[in-house]
Amino acid sequence: MDSYDVMVIGGGPAGYVAAIRAAQLGFKVACVDAFERNGKGSLGGTCLNVGCIPSKALLDSSEKFEMIQHEAQEHGIVVDGAKIDVAKMLARKDSVVDKLTGGVAFLFKKNKVTSIFGLGKLVRPEGEGWVIDAAGTEVLAKHVIVATGSSPRALPGVQWSERIVENTGALTIPEVPQKLGVIGAGVIGVELGSVWRRLGAQVTILEALPGFLATADAAVSKLALREFQKQGLDFHFSVKVEKIEDTGSSVKVSYTEKEQTVEAEFDRLIVSVGRVPHTAGLGAEAVGLALDERGFVKVDGHFATNLKGVYAIGDVIGGAMLAHKAEDEGVALAEQLAGQSGHVNYDTIPWVIYTTPEIAWAGLTEQAAKDRGLNVKSGQFPFSANGRALGHNDTRGFVKVVADADTDRILGVHMVGPNVSELIAEAVVIMEFGGSAEDLARTVHAHPTLSEAVKEAAMAVDKRAIHA
Repeated sequence: MDSYDVMVIGGGPAGYVAAIRAAQLGFKVACVDAFERNGKGSLGGTCLNVGCIPSKALLDSSEKFEMIQHEAQEHGIVVDGAKIDVAKMLARKDSVVDKLTGGVAFLFKKNKVTSIFGLGKLVRPEGEGWVIDAAGTEVLAKHVIVATGSSPRALPGVQWSERIVENTGALTIPEVPQKLGVIGAGVIGVELGSVWRRLGAQVTILEALPGFLATADAAVSKLALREFQKQGLDFHFSVKVEKIEDTGSSVKVSYTEKEQTVEAEFDRLIVSVGRVPHTAGLGAEAVGLALDERGFVKVDGHFATNLKGVYAIGDVIGGAMLAHKAEDEGVALAEQLAGQSGHVNYDTIPWVIYTTPEIAWAGLTEQAAKDRGLNVKSGQFPFSANGRALGHNDTRGFVKVVADADTDRILGVHMVGPNVSELIAEAVVIMEFGGSAEDLARTVHAHPTLSEAVKEAAMAVDKRAIHA
């Protein structure tokens, strides 16, 4: 029986990063992963294969198409007869995925991580370790890391089909639907709805909650919703879906809105109502691995489960279901196993929505800070007063800095606008070091750059922004 210091079950962002970091620290490591793409094993999990990466590739393609159609003329660029080749666009998306998943395979070889494709299952404790069924072969591991990720949540009674799809199917729709329905106004629903709207679909988004992006800063969510509606996304809130029927040629959806029953018909329907922990086939019940009432693996502050030598990280333990959160947990756990003090600061994890305009935030909203009893001050700066944004012809949005009025320490930074997915990193760094609004305001930023809006927002905390 082969034996390893560390066996990772799951090859997504949590698992593959944990495997590589553990190998760097001198452990003998193997990773077993059951994900398949195009009929063969593929590392990278949901994120690289059917999530973060392919969706961003499609977002970029659709943004370029819309720019050529509607914005290029303002730059003096005239393009006649632009059209979209969906098959080629999807092929490009697949090539991006191939490069990155192949890159993970290369990193495994470089770091001498043994890769096993197939299902990983906890079998029994043995000595100081665990016997794992790795794709049908039993192996022994001193430490086991469960990183099996999450799966799309299905609606009760609704079966996936060619026309009723989750995030995976939404990435492979072969032609632009005339009418596209989306259930769920969360990150995935809005991003994928935006892709197909830019390509020409009429997009209707049905959301059960009464408002848009309740976890974001109120001013950010308000502006973003207004911009998305101007673009043509048709939002309906406080909706209760009663029935979904795939007729073979369309999808019929019956829902209740404002006590009125509405019958809608779509060419395709994307269901994006959250994700659930993926523990099927893990053997959790047989070995007594503790799960909570929602099916997440229970862990302590050091990712340890109730079973000695078994740990869990990533989506399967709950919290923010974000690839970068999972990656940091993978690094932290590997370092803890090596006797180091790996740590994840959950208070500074950035959230990003890759729409146009982009949305990003880290830390507390102003209201959340007040709810904690903190004395709060804030500053805001619009991209309409930023030279680089004007040059880009994209001045929608703003940057908002929330600080403690007593200590000036930054509590949260919230952005909506161009390239804020990149700008948020600056906020995370200064928050990680406990920096103040004054620290950020006194830091020289290159001119002209979008990042100057971050500096000006920090200056606005004390009402001394220069350009607004």
